[in-house]
Amino acid sequence: MTIDHLGLAGIDLNLLVALDALLTERSVTRAAARVGLRQSTMSSSLGRLRALLGDELLTRVPEGMALTPRAMNLVEPVRSALRQFQGIVLREDAFDPKTVERVFTIALTGSLEVSFGPLLLDLLRREAPGIRLSLRTLDYATLLPDIDADQIDMAIGLIKNGQMHHKVRPLCRYGYLCLFNAELLGIEAPVSLEDYLRFPHVLTSVSGTVHGVVDDALAEIGRHRVLAATTPRFVTVPFLVKSAPVMTTMVDDLAVSFAKLLGLTTSPVPVPVKDFAVSMLWHSSYDRDPAHRWMREVVVRISKQTAKVAG
Repeated sequence: MTIDHLGLAGIDLNLLVALDALLTERSVTRAAARVGLRQSTMSSSLGRLRALLGDELLTRVPEGMALTPRAMNLVEPVRSALRQFQGIVLREDAFDPKTVERVFTIALTGSLEVSFGPLLLDLLRREAPGIRLSLRTLDYATLLPDIDADQIDMAIGLIKNGQMHHKVRPLCRYGYLCLFNAELLGIEAPVSLEDYLRFPHVLTSVSGTVHGVVDDALAEIGRHRVLAATTPRFVTVPFLVKSAPVMTTMVDDLAVSFAKLLGLTTSPVPVPVKDFAVSMLWHSSYDRDPAHRWMREVVVRISKQTAKVAG
């Protein structure tokens, strides 16, 4: 498409920034705060945008403000255009992690926050003290919409693919280990299959289901285990295991860490359980953003310290 330079010259391109904030926040007040403007100024920008685009963009509903159909179709193109422009004006040779000031919102699972988080925070404090982290629980149901809405900068988890405008990079692989209190159970590692099934288990289940990867593996050999408890909070599981004659199966690096911390014992799982890959996902319009690219490489560096590199 040929660029209409004359037509664009008569448009205040700052309106594009205001439009993105309005589409994201769906509130004049919050949009104004997002870009550092007065509410009256943002209201004026909304009026100008309505006249320019010939659409109301935001309409009042009982819950507040809602996007019109035209506005909903503008969300992704507007955000993509701003990101590309940002990548052009933020020259890579001007990027210095020691002086950058930025907040990165990263969505990841609780177990990954325990394994990635400390290493990531330590590295940032040493190499980029002006970067602040906002860590969020990874919700797979809303992951792609959250990425598209610029609510999160990247996600780390069991992610296989996204849409055409998303990028996915494999990071590493994890396996599983048994974790138990050897004194309470009266057994030692390695645990036999009979002992593994003789004691009840604790299962971490965010969704509330009572079936996990171990149950799938046991079903293949015609066996099953007994559950003593389920919990959505994996960090409580080692404390349950320490205090009761039960065992659990968890991600290998966490099992090792908790064993050292609480005096517990680890053992290979006596039934074949497939390991799993962890990947990073982000919006492709951030590809050329120097700070975002640097942060992605940091995540790759951290992943190499926590597990086997994904092949």
